[in-house]
Amino acid sequence: MRMHGRRILYPLLVGMVLAATSWASGPSTQDSSKASPRNPAKYEAWLQKEVRHELVLLPFYSVFDNLEFKIDGDRVTLLGQVVRPTTKSDAGARVKQIEGVSSVVNQIEVLPVSPLDDQLRRAVFRAIYSDTVLQRYALQAVPPIHIIVKNGHVTLEGVVDSEADKNVANIRANGVANVFSVTNHLRVEK
Repeated sequence: MRMHGRRILYPLLVGMVLAATSWASGPSTQDSSKASPRNPAKYEAWLQKEVRHELVLLPFYSVFDNLEFKIDGDRVTLLGQVVRPTTKSDAGARVKQIEGVSSVVNQIEVLPVSPLDDQLRRAVFRAIYSDTVLQRYALQAVPPIHIIVKNGHVTLEGVVDSEADKNVANIRANGVANVFSVTNHLRVEK
């Protein structure tokens, strides 16, 4: 019985000693995902990745929202347009929690509540994502062509694979009834 207890106790004791020595030696320097503040370029690249990650994971972020940001040192400015006020406040709160961010300037515009704009959002979505050329974009969790509607005016934001896709999206959005104008800010991925 005593021998059995030693077999269990010995590995446990070795594990505790190893854990204690690794804790005493300080934090691991192998985590290269976070850049040192001494290297501003790496830090900014890391911060951009973190901010983008937090914004994409917002619970109500959708194809009808457009979130952008600018980074100036440790200060982040949020820009864009959202349908829900909670998306604006959630974005600011999430970005403030990122390690190293000292301040967040939240300039995200909350779009006005309008049943006509809601109807246009759905109609433009159907027009764009039902097109056989653009259907492949609809398969993503948040499709890359964002449809911003404000007072009957449509703005297309996001990234597409080719100039042809950009043009097709523009034509499809312009073909929707009751749309006053379409501004195409889609960027072609290089």
